[in-house]
Amino acid sequence: MATDLASARAPLTILSDDEVMFRDAVAAMAEEMVRPRVQAMERAGKIDPELTRAFAEMGLMGIEVAEQYGGADGSLMMVTLAVEEISKIDAAAAIQVDVQNTLVNFPIRTYGSDYVRSTYLPRLTAGAVGAYALSEPGSGSDAFGMASRAEQKGDRWMLHGRKMWITNGAEAEIYVIFANANPGAGYKGITAFVVERGFPGFSVGKKEDKMGIRASSTCELILDGVEVPQQNVLGPVGQGYKIAIETLNEGRIGIGAQMIGIAQGALAAATAYVKERQQFGKALAEFQGIQFQLAQARTEVEAARLMVYNAARLKDAGRDIAMEGAMAKLYASQVCERVTSVSLELFGGYGYTKDFPAEKFYRDAKIGAIYEGTSNMQLQTIAKQMLR
Repeated sequence: MATDLASARAPLTILSDDEVMFRDAVAAMAEEMVRPRVQAMERAGKIDPELTRAFAEMGLMGIEVAEQYGGADGSLMMVTLAVEEISKIDAAAAIQVDVQNTLVNFPIRTYGSDYVRSTYLPRLTAGAVGAYALSEPGSGSDAFGMASRAEQKGDRWMLHGRKMWITNGAEAEIYVIFANANPGAGYKGITAFVVERGFPGFSVGKKEDKMGIRASSTCELILDGVEVPQQNVLGPVGQGYKIAIETLNEGRIGIGAQMIGIAQGALAAATAYVKERQQFGKALAEFQGIQFQLAQARTEVEAARLMVYNAARLKDAGRDIAMEGAMAKLYASQVCERVTSVSLELFGGYGYTKDFPAEKFYRDAKIGAIYEGTSNMQLQTIAKQMLR
């Protein structure tokens, strides 16, 4: 069901002319390339490779990467706009772009050596999919309680362990993986590595069968003595915890963008539906009770959008966004759940069927309160920043 997504876009006054042009170009591409593939990708549980190629051709797989590495030399605000626009149509497709830019490109371009940047960034910007591997079976919110180990042997490191809940895990060619090189030092032994799919000892395990964002792969990674060259250490040994925290701070902006995009897509679909649906001799949109629900949802979406945009602007300005990023991600995910629920109800019984888009938006919304830090972890971060 086509919807008028333009009606849910940000006021032009808070975006530059270049940002408006970029946003509109992504929206047009998403309408042309993503929308026709949504249902097929949902059924297959897989992103269409043609779509990944289209993202790369448009520069969306390396938005913040410098031009010398094939990137667009853009900003986190541009990443935010791209993820938001694609999420209005399909959150699973959007998360591939989000993870690529915020969780993979960011740590490599920020902490990678000249070798690492020149080796991997051109591949990533050209369309090689990346993944970020921090979580494990026994360490989710307590990410620094990881059991994976890294042992140095000559000019190589050997990685042992398992990673869980890895977005893009099935398609990725390049992984940022965290393991503890000095367990006696606790979290100060955690180190980041850039690992290629073809490295000896590396394999992709079970792919999860998920409730939402079904076309986005979520997989287990198996590290069975993975051989990693010394030059693939990302940043200093023992500084992986710092890299992980700073990367997730940026990543939460991307999740916030995903959530406001989903909410806008759901609200646009519901708004179009209530204008058409007749009950008691008139359109649902003519009933004040319906109007008030739409108005409340639209207001909350706008508030969440401004929080996400503000956090992106602060990050682009070089500011610390630990609290602003956590607040934006927390509130955007809460709003997204509420708005997608209301939108589904406005469709009535049709909203509960797969013939209409409401149920997919609703299912896709829930992940926002879980990944890249649960809502409780965001509250903890906000409280720590307030009370320090």
